Amino acid sequence: MLRKTVHTNCENRRTPESQRLWLRYLVVLVLISGCGAFTDAATRIAYDIEAGAGKLGKEEGARYSIQHKTPSAAGQCTGPYSLQIDKVGALIIWCKDESGKTVSSHSTSYFARFVDTPQTWILDKPAGSILTIDIERRGNRAVITEVR
Repeated sequence: MLRKTVHTNCENRRTPESQRLWLRYLVVLVLISGCGAFTDAATRIAYDIEAGAGKLGKEEGARYSIQHKTPSAAGQCTGPYSLQIDKVGALIIWCKDESGKTVSSHSTSYFARFVDTPQTWILDKPAGSILTIDIERRGNRAVITEVR
């Protein structure tokens, strides 16, 4: 007599088609996250500081100016803004509307991995203006020397 064996621990097997579909979803998610789609204005400035620190020469006294054209992505922080880069390692941005009312704020300390901030800078920037952050090599660290 033939017996049919039934396994109760069935494996969840995916068809090749469903595996390809999941792979496509994963690729799209990675591409979107790598394009800055999930960042805010403070994080984008921090990324520019990271890139600038990487371009700073290794010799003592080397200088580099980071030019950040706007803190906005499409539809985000398109008006004037206030910025604080704090000596304790915080970057805070307040996005405003045309009347000067704060409509959103964002913060990060990510940039502090790459630069030291010996003082606190607080400034107001008009819409579309360029933010310049000067850095200098002091010892083994990049140091913010001016924010304008």
